[in-house]
Amino acid sequence: MYTTLISAADLAAHIDAPDWVIVDCRHDLVNLAYGREAYAAGHLPGAVFADMETDLSGPKRGEDGVFRGRHPLPAKEALVKVLRGWGVNAGTQVVAYDAHGGMYAARLWWLLRWLGHEAAAVLDGGLPAWQALGQPVVTDIVSKPRGSVEIGAPFVPTVTVAEVLENIESAKRTVVDARAADRFRGENETVDPVGGHIPGAKNRFFKDNLQPDGRFKAAEQLREEFGAVIGAPADAIMQCGSGVTACHNLLALEVAGLKGAALYPGSWSEWSSDPSRPVVTGP
Repeated sequence: MYTTLISAADLAAHIDAPDWVIVDCRHDLVNLAYGREAYAAGHLPGAVFADMETDLSGPKRGEDGVFRGRHPLPAKEALVKVLRGWGVNAGTQVVAYDAHGGMYAARLWWLLRWLGHEAAAVLDGGLPAWQALGQPVVTDIVSKPRGSVEIGAPFVPTVTVAEVLENIESAKRTVVDARAADRFRGENETVDPVGGHIPGAKNRFFKDNLQPDGRFKAAEQLREEFGAVIGAPADAIMQCGSGVTACHNLLALEVAGLKGAALYPGSWSEWSSDPSRPVVTGP
């Protein structure tokens, strides 16, 4: 069972395994058609496609009409329906990949953990690592027998916006922001109309988890680097722009053996939508 990362060589050895499901998670935050177009142009053999906006996220507004962020968590019942459509069963090994260092694939990895599905991994290095081995891509559209995965007890915790707000006063937990430094400082209004970060938050850009070739750093190095940012993992809250790249930091923590950090799903897009919530700019 693979529960964090899988190498391209190991995936190639299991590419035809009947109890494995490979999911293409490529996405572009600006061009929402990119992922599906990229999948149609060529994907890993047997892979299905995950749409970030519809499959891996829920409605942007709750039933009360309140904005929940750009990529709120989907209802677990809706996520299970999607997974079953991909052929996922209780014991299925799911492998998520993208072409962006895992920034989107990590979201599916985390969602599966949230659903209580342990056999979930991200292709280390993504599509470039696969192609570097000379492995093929195909254009076949995959149809799999319907799966029977169920909702289980989650392996990962979440926190609400109310809990994050309360933590500003108590400072019991460390909030870590996965956005780029300019967004964290409030200097990129194109992406974040309301710039800045949550008071007390620290910055750990998700790309800092990667080596130059797009694969994750070694566990020891990740453990050392995160040790300079957080204390006990169970006292850490990971967030980003909309709860997507924060999952990359959560995956890196898991690779490092630092378990227990929580995701703030709404992240900055939810936080900054209410002007009554405090905002800090600068380093």
